[in-house]
Amino acid sequence: MSETKYTKWVACWGNATSITDRTTAVYAKDITLRYPIRICFSGSKLRFRFSNLTGTEPIEMTNAFVARAGSSSSKTKEPVAITFHGFQTVQIRPGQEIESDEISFEVTAGETVNVSMYFAGYTQMNAGTLITGPLSTGKYAYGNFATTVELPADLTRNTNWFYFLNTVDVLTEESNHALVCFGDSITAQSWPDYLALQAWDAGKRNVSIIRRAVSGTRILREYSCITYAAYGLKGATRFPIEMNVAGADAVIIQHGINDIIHPVGVEVNKFRPWSDMPTTADLIQGVQDIYLAHARKLGLKVYSGTLLPIFGWRTYNENRDIIRNEFNQWLRTSDQFDGCVDFDKAVRNAADIKKFAEGFDSGDHLHPSEKAYQAMAAEALKILQ
Repeated sequence: MSETKYTKWVACWGNATSITDRTTAVYAKDITLRYPIRICFSGSKLRFRFSNLTGTEPIEMTNAFVARAGSSSSKTKEPVAITFHGFQTVQIRPGQEIESDEISFEVTAGETVNVSMYFAGYTQMNAGTLITGPLSTGKYAYGNFATTVELPADLTRNTNWFYFLNTVDVLTEESNHALVCFGDSITAQSWPDYLALQAWDAGKRNVSIIRRAVSGTRILREYSCITYAAYGLKGATRFPIEMNVAGADAVIIQHGINDIIHPVGVEVNKFRPWSDMPTTADLIQGVQDIYLAHARKLGLKVYSGTLLPIFGWRTYNENRDIIRNEFNQWLRTSDQFDGCVDFDKAVRNAADIKKFAEGFDSGDHLHPSEKAYQAMAAEALKILQ
């Protein structure tokens, strides 16, 4: 594999970093985290970003390694150390994101590598995000197994919490680029993974799908209590940080439903006052001032993503749906975007558009089913045509 044709750094995998769910257990010790990362581009080098963005204490990563997964590759499967200024052990201060050294590691588009991290000492597990999908699984094991091919079954469990690992970049060909999917729990779930797979199957192999999504987040507000801490940072804080994506040239923004459905009044929940309830104009102004303005500074194309049906959700009422529909109308028609991914139209019931189509509701009347996520991905794929 000749290095001369690989001249451009492009993110091939990415996740947001947010506040983890505040439970009674907030520390880990002597633990290995392992995340399989699908590599969508061929290239000659890798680099890794690790994040303690939402931590309140320094964390020390004892060491980290990248290794090939599976048994089909003829290339070496020996783990390669991820280093920082030549050292394996690194401390990440609270609020900090760090980038590794460039690691010589030849990769072929379509293969999977494992990124393994070991933390020997007490580690605050406060920087991570819950994501799901066919490409989004991880494991943790008690003990130091970062260089072990197979984690011991009796000490290992699966997890969808992705801690600390934020972005994986590949030194690849100039024609490759990244598309960012920005949003909340609906984007933290399966549709970006299905989009990556559908793009690959459709022969669109020069684009990576980078997910920047956190469940519960809003455009205009954030919570300051441990009960809802995992709902994360507001748009103005998140967006400039999460758009740090090598090789990105476009973003799909599907965000705002939590602004609409969260407020219930202090008499019901003291952390969710009616004063948090936005108007349609508030949401539009937020998107313009926070998202569009910054994305244009970065030279990104911006695609709007319409908000999905909420009929039957526990806080549904007609006023909330009026705001959702008015906001969707602006997302569909505004000339401030480069296009619209009409997720709402892709999943709604044609005979009763305030509801999900048959088989497209996960059961909570807010989040789509896996079948619906595949339909959302197919809708997003249209902008890659």
